[in-house]
Parts: sequence; C-alpha cells; structure tokens
Amino acid sequence: MDAEFEGNISEESNLKRAERRKEDRVVHKIVYVLTIGILIVAGILAISGYNYVNAGLKPLDKNDKKLVQVEVPSGSSNRQIGDILEDGDVIRDGMIFNFYTKFKNLTNFQAGYYQFSPNMTLDQIGKELQQGGSAEPLDDASKVTIPEGYDIDQIATLVAKKTDFKKADFIKLMKDDKFFEELKTTYPDLLTDAGNAKDVRYRLEGYLFPATYNIHKSRSLKDLVTQMVDTTNQVMSQYYSQIKEKGMDVQEVMTLASLVEKEGVTESDRKNIAQVFFNRIDAGMALQSDISILYALGEHKEVVTIKDTQIDSPYNLYVNTGYGPGPFDNPSQEAISAVLNPTDNDYVYFVADISTGKVYYAKTYEEHMELVEKYVNKGQ
Repeated sequence: MDAEFEGNISEESNLKRAERRKEDRVVHKIVYVLTIGILIVAGILAISGYNYVNAGLKPLDKNDKKLVQVEVPSGSSNRQIGDILEDGDVIRDGMIFNFYTKFKNLTNFQAGYYQFSPNMTLDQIGKELQQGGSAEPLDDASKVTIPEGYDIDQIATLVAKKTDFKKADFIKLMKDDKFFEELKTTYPDLLTDAGNAKDVRYRLEGYLFPATYNIHKSRSLKDLVTQMVDTTNQVMSQYYSQIKEKGMDVQEVMTLASLVEKEGVTESDRKNIAQVFFNRIDAGMALQSDISILYALGEHKEVVTIKDTQIDSPYNLYVNTGYGPGPFDNPSQEAISAVLNPTDNDYVYFVADISTGKVYYAKTYEEHMELVEKYVNKGQ
C-alpha cells in the first residue's frame, strides 16, 4: 500500500515537473519573441532616427538657390535661431541645427537680417551668422559671395558685378597705403607681417576672407573690405600662437596656404602638398608652383609654358626660392589649417592626373617624371 502511494506521488511529481518545463519553454519563447520584437523596433527607430538626423544635417534642397530673408532678434539662442530657420524653410529641423552648432562649437551668432537659401549647409549658415547680419532688411543685390581661392583682381570683378561699387575703385583701395595702415593698426597680429613684406602687388592679397557678405547701401567700399579683413582676423586668431611656435610669420602661412588652396582639392592632399612645400624650402629648392607663374603673369589659363616660367617677377617661384613676396590668392580656412598641420612625408614632388585629379607624390625627379609621363602626358 505504501509503495503504491509513493508511486502515485512520484508520478504526480513527474507530471508537475513536466508541466513546469512546458510552461518554462512557453515563457522562454514569449520572452525570446518579445526580445526580438523589441530589438527590431529599436533597430527601426535607430535607423529612422539616423536617417532623420542625417537628412537634417544636409541642405534642405541642394537645387534651391532661392534667397529667404530671416530676422534674428538680439539675444536669440541657437535653438531659437534654429526654429526661425526651420519656420523660414531654410533648414529641415531647428533642433538638429541647435545640436549641430553646439557640437561644432559655432557660437557668437549675431542679430540682424540675413538672406539664406535652402541649398546652404549648416556650416555655411553658421559662419554667416557669426559674421553678423544687416541692421535693416536686405534686397537681392546686397549679398556677395567670395569663392575660396579668388585673388584680388577676381574679387574686384565680382564685387563690381554684384554691387554698385566699381572695379577700379576696389583696386585703388587695395593700393591705398593709408587705408592699409589704418587696418594694420586695428589688426596688428594679422597685418604687421604683410606691412613689412617687400615687392608685393597688393598688401591685402590673402587677407580678404572668402565668405558671403551682406552689403547695405549705406556701407562704403572701405566698410566691405574691413569686414573681409575682420573675418580673416577672426579665423586666424586661433592660429597666432601656433604660428609663433612653428617659427613662421603670418605672411608665410598665408602665402603657402594660397598655393595649397589651388594645388590641392581634398584635405588629405592639401596636408601632403603643404609638407612637400616645406620639404622643398628646407632643401633650398624652388617651390615651382604653376600658381605663382599665373599670378606673376596676371592671367588665368590652363597650361603654363616653359617660356611662362621664365617671367621676370618676384612672384615667379620657378626662378626664386623661398615663399615669394606674399599670397597669390585668398585661401580658405582648410588650406590655412593644412599649412599649420601638414601630413609628415619626405616627398619633394607631386603631380595630379589631368583626368581624375588624383595627386601622386615622388621622392626623386626620375620618379616624378615617370608620373608626369603616365598621368599628364598620356594620350598626347
């Protein structure tokens, strides 16, 4: 009787254990399904969030150049400015603008009226906001964008085209020593070295920062140029101590940057090319940049001839060693940064493939000529 009772208990225990195992399997399946579901939903949300943020970092419409005028009230926060830009259909999302500007440390935005277009990047918008807007509403004719790498003659032509100022007056101002001295007094860290330079064509060459400027009718040509120089000073203020540490002066940095601006396209190439120039200077070699020849000629053309390289000019860096008198154009911040933070290498030559733009480097003249034959003279 006891054995039969114990058998019934054992069988009942086995059934209960089997039932619990079955329940456990069901629970595990439910937990597994829920976990997978949560992961899928989280993944979808993450991808959606990434795509949304990524889209918000890009221009609202890269094909839309229509100017939209917005007013930034005094004391506006980055978030409030973002909302203003979003409401004006300039950017996709004001909150993303707020986070982006804080991440990139874009601060000191100025109040005023601005004209933006949906094809502008957040960086471009941020830099314009730092430069300051107009105290009065703007019209389409009061906005001029100076491209990176433009020289003073090109800037003068563009300003004359976009404003009521005349090219001849712009060039005359560039040669005005009294005006330069006034600027040097205001911006001594920036312009003292330029003031000491010999044989320069324009003392302000290299110091008219490429950016977009709002021009109100009440402002003079001196006001415009001063704004350009002030922008350059704002950019360069973060580099003055680094320039001294490197044993360079501002004029040398801006001169090399003006060459790097035209010789390289990508950040990587610009940093490598900057080091090539330093290597050549250290070796007592002429920089032999075609950019210097074109500036000496006062021309903009595709091919530099052997005869061109023999031009009698202090700007001819095929004949003269060193940096030359001064900048050959007005470089971007990226080109300036490349000169101050070059990529270490031991190359002394470089050449670009004429069809792809890819830059190739060489340590010897023989290697260089092989690259020239392969990537420049091909098909000729």
